[in-house]
Amino acid sequence: MTKVAVLGAGSWGTAFAMVLADAGASVTLWARRPELAASLARDRTNPDYLPGVELPAGLAATADAAEALESAEFVVLAVPSQELRANLARWRSSLPPTAVLVSLAKGIELHTLLRMSEVVAEVTSVEDDRVAVVTGPNLAREVAARQPAASVVACRDPGVAERLQKVCHSPAFRPYTNTDVVGCELAGATKNVIALAVGMAIGLGLGDNARASVITRGLAETTRLGVRLGADPYTFAGLAGLGDLVATCSSPLSRNRAFGEELGQGRTVAEISASSRQVAEGVRSCEPLLELARRHDVDMPIVEHVAYVVRGEMTPQEMVASLISRSAKPERHGW
Repeated sequence: MTKVAVLGAGSWGTAFAMVLADAGASVTLWARRPELAASLARDRTNPDYLPGVELPAGLAATADAAEALESAEFVVLAVPSQELRANLARWRSSLPPTAVLVSLAKGIELHTLLRMSEVVAEVTSVEDDRVAVVTGPNLAREVAARQPAASVVACRDPGVAERLQKVCHSPAFRPYTNTDVVGCELAGATKNVIALAVGMAIGLGLGDNARASVITRGLAETTRLGVRLGADPYTFAGLAGLGDLVATCSSPLSRNRAFGEELGQGRTVAEISASSRQVAEGVRSCEPLLELARRHDVDMPIVEHVAYVVRGEMTPQEMVASLISRSAKPERHGW
């Protein structure tokens, strides 16, 4: 049996650990809080993030990261994007020397503007061909309920991607391989910001035309940035791009869409953040994404306006009015 460590027992970390166990791997799930680890091991459920979902028999739990990491062939990093660097620094000495490091986080690091695979490589000094990402239309609650889902496992080394594909191909979870790590990660980070905009439109009471327009133009922004940074444009038409964007923008299970809805209803970022233990990655990623776009002279008006709202410099109503009143352009402007 392939041994896998999953570091992070939030909703997606737990759900993906279940996928791995269902696929036949020996999985140890690390939880930061000892009381949560004890609950996972004793009650076979995650009461904080996936209440009512029973964990499979092949999944162990611990609050000791070194214990989880011992002899692991794959190390799955399931912590929020802005906390990845600090956690990796603590775990670095315990990482198995030949393990593949797999990022589940979808974000861009503040200040450095690095993608998550770049953060992993920088902190651990691991070669790019041992760093992989998993991304796609994967709402944690549905995956944990074993509803059918597809995803992308991306690595510069196609052989490593294929190994990871086999480890997480379960009866309900179908992974596809890709070598375009840049495109997959940019798509995953940007869709969270676009979902905030869609959520705001919903919170304001706008209809399907507005939602579809934001999703489509958000995909155009994402593709522009990705192509400028060397990504394959076809990635954005696939599961990591359009698939993840549609799921995140369309489902009430999406944290980012739900966060945007509350913004549209008049609540502040601080108020919403204080009322939930879940992280809406788009709130943290909008600023570094906008800075990355400006650094490479890429126009991303939706991302820009979401950043204004998150900063408190613009209301959702003003965001909509400003986007609508922008000068008219050809649909493929800036490509």
